[in-house]
Amino acid sequence: MTRVSTPFDRPAAVLWDMDGTIVDTEPYWMAAEVALVESYGGSWSTEDAMQLVGSGLENSALILQRAGVDLGVQEIIDRLTDEVLSQIDVAVPWRPGARELIDQLRAAGIPIALVTMSMRRMAVRVADAIGPGTFDVVIGGDDVSHEKPHPEPYLTAAERLGVDIAHCVAIEDSQFGLASAISSGAAAIGAPLHLALQQGPTHVLWPTLEGRTVDDLTAVLNAHHGFRRAAGGHR
Repeated sequence: MTRVSTPFDRPAAVLWDMDGTIVDTEPYWMAAEVALVESYGGSWSTEDAMQLVGSGLENSALILQRAGVDLGVQEIIDRLTDEVLSQIDVAVPWRPGARELIDQLRAAGIPIALVTMSMRRMAVRVADAIGPGTFDVVIGGDDVSHEKPHPEPYLTAAERLGVDIAHCVAIEDSQFGLASAISSGAAAIGAPLHLALQQGPTHVLWPTLEGRTVDDLTAVLNAHHGFRRAAGGHR
C-alpha cells in the first residue's frame, strides 16, 4: 500500500540566525575587525571582511591572527564582541520584516530559537531587545562544539526545543549558515543581505522577510518534504 504524506499545517519550530538575518550587525563586525587589525599595524579590506560573513568566531579569530593580530583566539573574540555590543547599545539595526514575522510566530504559539555563532551574551542582548522571553531557546557560538557550517548548532536548538529538526524551518543570510541548516535536515530559507546566495533545490531564497507570513513558512516546509520524497528521502 502506498503511504500518503499529510501536509504540515505549521512548522514545529522556526530557527533563526541572528547577524544579517534579524539584525544587520555585519557593518559593526567589519568596523571592529578593521580597528583591531589596524591597531596591530595591518590592513583589513572590505573584501577581507566579507569572507568572514556567517563564519564562526573561532575561525574568524584564526584568520585575524594571520592578518597580524597578536592576541589569543578568545581575546580576539572578546574584543570584537565587546565592540559590537557597544554599537548595539547605541542602535539595533533590525532587518525589514524580521520582528513582524517573529511576532506572528509568537501569536501562533510556534516555538522559535535563536541560533547564532555570536557569543551567547550578545545573542541574549539582541533577544532581550526584541522582548525578554521572546525566544524559547538561544544557542550561541559558545554553546556548541562545532560552528556553522556544521549542523550541530541547529540540531542542538531542535533538541532543546524537543522537536524533530526535519519539521523545522531555519532562516539564514549566509552560505555558511545555509550549509549548517541544510545539513541539519531543516527546511532552509536564505534571506541574503551582504552576499549573494547560490540557488539550489535544497533551499528557498527570499529577497526579504518583509510581508512574509506563517503560511509562507509552512509552504516552504511542505515543499522541502516534497523534495525529500522525490529524492528518495524520508519524511
